[in-house]
Amino acid sequence: RLRKLPLSIRFVTNTTKECRRDLHARLTRLGFALEPDEIFTSLSAARSLLEVRGLRPLLMLEDSALEDFQGVNTAEPNAVLVGLAPERFHYEAMNEAFRLVLEGAQLVAVHKARYYRRADGLALGPGPFVAALEYAAGVQALAVGKPEGPFFLEALRGLDCEPQQAVMIGDDARDDVAGAQRAGMRGILVKTGKYRDGDESRVDPGPHLTCPSFSDAV
Repeated sequence: RLRKLPLSIRFVTNTTKECRRDLHARLTRLGFALEPDEIFTSLSAARSLLEVRGLRPLLMLEDSALEDFQGVNTAEPNAVLVGLAPERFHYEAMNEAFRLVLEGAQLVAVHKARYYRRADGLALGPGPFVAALEYAAGVQALAVGKPEGPFFLEALRGLDCEPQQAVMIGDDARDDVAGAQRAGMRGILVKTGKYRDGDESRVDPGPHLTCPSFSDAV
């Protein structure tokens, strides 16, 4: 239905476990008709930040996400970039990151999501691991993905669309809906995925609308 309307569409995501090429392939297999440049990820936003600030990161990312950082200088790191990397969140890796941050490296969170949904249920997101480094090193991480306002505004860049003309549809009341609304958009919460009963009343600002599913929202 959306494709039949004169609308620009962006698929925005905080996923950090796969590069944009793999994400596009996965969504295509699931039946989504979209172009690669219609996908805007928190990894895209993170790479842009690293390049603008001249940061050389220690990449705490899954191997499947590293393609999006090809060509980024990682020698003698002056930053630590934390995404969702379950295989890397062990003591030695966390301690290496802690020592770099303690010595002055910029701590960057691809995002601070508290949890996400896996096939076997909810699981810890990168947020708790970022919080551990913040607490241990006494610093505040720079976050680049949802729910940060600049992330949503960057997703609109090149669309000839002002924030007040945009609608964000998502299943995360805090990161999708409240974040987008603070950036000037309207937010629609859908009761699928990671939604839990009562989420719409736990955020400020609350959703513009709450719908049973994505198809109901559109």
